Amino acid sequence: MPLFTITAQNFVTQDKKTILYDSSLSTLKWEDGTDIVKTTPKNDDVVIPAKIEKGKRNLKTIKIQLGLSCNFECEYCNQRFVPHAEETNPEYVDTFINNMDSWYKGDGKVNFEFWGGEPFVYWKTFKPLAEKLKLKYPNCTMSVITNGSLLDKEKNDWLELFEFAVSISHDGPGQHVRGPDPLNDPESKAGVIDLYKRLAPVGKLSFNSMINSKNISRVAIQEWFENFVTTEIGPEYLQYLGIGEGTFVDAYDEGGLATSLLHEEEDVNYRNIAAAEIRTNKANRFGTLQQKSLNFIKGLYEGQRIESLPQKCGMDKEDNIAIDLNGNVLTCQNVSPVSHNPAGISHHIGHVSNLEAVEIKTGTHWSDRSECPNCPVLHLCKGACFFLTGELWEASCNNAYSDNVIVFCNTIEAVTDYFPIHIDGPLRKDRKDLFWIINGKPDKLRKPKKVIPIMQG
Repeated sequence: MPLFTITAQNFVTQDKKTILYDSSLSTLKWEDGTDIVKTTPKNDDVVIPAKIEKGKRNLKTIKIQLGLSCNFECEYCNQRFVPHAEETNPEYVDTFINNMDSWYKGDGKVNFEFWGGEPFVYWKTFKPLAEKLKLKYPNCTMSVITNGSLLDKEKNDWLELFEFAVSISHDGPGQHVRGPDPLNDPESKAGVIDLYKRLAPVGKLSFNSMINSKNISRVAIQEWFENFVTTEIGPEYLQYLGIGEGTFVDAYDEGGLATSLLHEEEDVNYRNIAAAEIRTNKANRFGTLQQKSLNFIKGLYEGQRIESLPQKCGMDKEDNIAIDLNGNVLTCQNVSPVSHNPAGISHHIGHVSNLEAVEIKTGTHWSDRSECPNCPVLHLCKGACFFLTGELWEASCNNAYSDNVIVFCNTIEAVTDYFPIHIDGPLRKDRKDLFWIINGKPDKLRKPKKVIPIMQG
């Protein structure tokens, strides 16, 4: 399995050292073979991921797709061209709740995620559904992601009462690239501020920002939110600011493609900016980046086998399920039972009445792609979106590599004082010289291909 030879530099002394990284065994060694991180595996068993096999069981996360309608239309939304199924309504709630005993056999310690579209478009369904789930399973937790435009005192009272974890999608200074800005509307802005004051101090609210080629600075995003909280909410609330996501967009359609890194100069420019911002700890409110780094170090200490890696979204895991109110099981929460993946295979992959028969045929697991097993950042990237194919997959893979390789480099520097600048191994040539430090700018650059957008049918 892949072994990578890393040239890394200490930017204080300017000297370079060679580091050996084995992604199959999660080992990090100096050139002479001595351990940088002493691996102490928890056990000798290789944990095989739920690699698009049959069956959902022992459910820990239940993602409920309320419908795909939304009051916004964002540029790189991964649902924008997904065909909608018949809309659900409050009449579906009681039947759904009454049927749960027939397929959910757990102890009630489960997380219910409520998804749209925009979930609050479905308020008349969302509200009674969540209330009855909490009544039935009092030990459950609940979460929702919203664009924030429909928040008001009534909804905020309710979210606080039921101890929801809430993520508000907003790209800070790059929101105009994404789509409408709810903070430009006085009523929406008041709703966002009110909810922040209630939930942020108890760690249950974050702003989720995505990185794209037109909004590449995490420091700029963080400073934007720091200014917003300080001036609009109050400086005493700044300590509670958390920014979720913080990763590069996947290219689900031409909108995502247009905001991707489309050629090598964009790749290297982004890596330089991201590396400078993360190394100096100026983008320190992005929880996802910190968690990725901690998980990578944990994997090194435990000798995490490559076989044990789940897909990034976790939808290949047996205990993670996405469903609608009719009990249809879906590939993930961003599709509908009448939609198909780019290969024409239905995203309707089963029904709760027969969870053992659920089978994911709509995605390509990372282990079945030629690029992923031979990539040094697989333990961080975990295969990107698994139902993308063709040009959209290539663009998403490219975004994910440049994004994750900076976390990879920063984490290695944290344990060695040496920052990787070149990676040799079974990976694409243009991905080796990360910042054009070793070989300089190539004479011949990779040219972006002319892309014909692939719509989901």
